[in-house]
Amino acid sequence: MTPTTMTATQAGEFRAAGTDLSERRRSGVSTGPLIDISAAPDTIGMHWGAEGSLRIGAFTTIAAIAADARLAAAYPGIAASAQGLATPQVRHLATLGGNLAQRSRCWYFRNPHIACLKKGGSDCPARSGNHLYHVAFDLGPCVAPHPSTMAAALLAYEAKITTDRRSSLTIGDLLGDGSNGTADNALQPGELIKSVALPSPLQGERALYKRAISRTHAEWPLVELCARAVIRDGAFQFVRLAAGGIAPVPLRLVAVEATLQGKQASAATIASAAEQATSGAKPLPMTGYKLDLLKGVVQDLLERLTA
Repeated sequence: MTPTTMTATQAGEFRAAGTDLSERRRSGVSTGPLIDISAAPDTIGMHWGAEGSLRIGAFTTIAAIAADARLAAAYPGIAASAQGLATPQVRHLATLGGNLAQRSRCWYFRNPHIACLKKGGSDCPARSGNHLYHVAFDLGPCVAPHPSTMAAALLAYEAKITTDRRSSLTIGDLLGDGSNGTADNALQPGELIKSVALPSPLQGERALYKRAISRTHAEWPLVELCARAVIRDGAFQFVRLAAGGIAPVPLRLVAVEATLQGKQASAATIASAAEQATSGAKPLPMTGYKLDLLKGVVQDLLERLTA
């Protein structure tokens, strides 16, 4: 697509820490008015239920989530995901709500001189252009992978989101199914994320997180996975796997889960399940390599969970 002058949206945008917003304003992608927001007691911190459930305020920083020992014991996949994303400086400022609501990292979207679906354009320039780091599960007109690491982890934990207008939203409710290429999420105009609720952890549950990246630190994942399992009497009694970096929204790997459910936790079972990780994939010409990465990450985490 030929670069054209693009007028950025003039809609107001919320600013908490502004780790993503500041970059977009410097580049000229976002130029509209700012709405500064600050934490209230019910929108920050960890709030534990008597039965062991947890509600995390949307203004809680990623660093606070990564460092909380009680959270790490109850929800190790959430803590490990928080520890793995971005840099220590970003984690210190970035909030959980901001991570969920951040905008696309696609280089065409981030270029203020190129039109795309998310900036009012008529098509996705990445589809016919350079999409080396884009989706391997082509679910809609935009081929940029969703950037939120925490969304993938929360999908694995079947979390529910509360906003200032709605409650009990799933990650699917919040982010959509990938078919709307014009938006990064399904929030209504002016709607604000307030908190995220996690159900009580399962007895005997284990969880891990891993990302495949092109350099050792401070890089967006090519593929990432949060995996949970309960293994009892040598068999998978419960399995949840959610992947990011591969689709316009985080994806549950339901074919892998179905292959493992009730089966012996053996090397053969794990190898067979890992092959199912690419079920339903539709890679772009440049993104087929992500399918090999995905199968490898799935196999690695499942082997570690059963060790």
